[in-house]
Amino acid sequence: MSEDEPESIREQQRDEPLGEESKEGERNKDSVGASAADAEAETKTKTNENAPTEPVHVESVEQFSSVTTEYGVVLVDFYADWCGPCNMLEPTLEAVARQTDAAVAKVDIDEQQGLAAQYGVRSVPTLLLFADGEQVEQLVGVQDEVTLTRLIERYS
Repeated sequence: MSEDEPESIREQQRDEPLGEESKEGERNKDSVGASAADAEAETKTKTNENAPTEPVHVESVEQFSSVTTEYGVVLVDFYADWCGPCNMLEPTLEAVARQTDAAVAKVDIDEQQGLAAQYGVRSVPTLLLFADGEQVEQLVGVQDEVTLTRLIERYS
């Protein structure tokens, strides 16, 4: 089995449920016209219209709270400067910030130990996804751009 096969299988599994939801959404849209779901999606898009195109470095608990509630979808990276995998993830996070409507926030666990403890960060990198101000996902370790983009799209 090549290295690409497991990722290809995971992608197919991820796409299957999304494909069914999309088909059902199209059927509902055709039969009802503009739905409440469309209005909600438009609202979420507007919430993230002004999302920064570069990662935001969080300097305080107040700033963290502000960033995670100001934008509809926020990907938070708990990292450390001394962490090799965290440094490997940096270009991926920059690309995600540029290419998606999500805001990307970075929290240095050495500077913001309280936040790291509050969110149960025991290993770095730890990525938390917030949607509408609530934590909805947590990933530990280096993630690829496709995985992060799909995760964000699920909540956008």
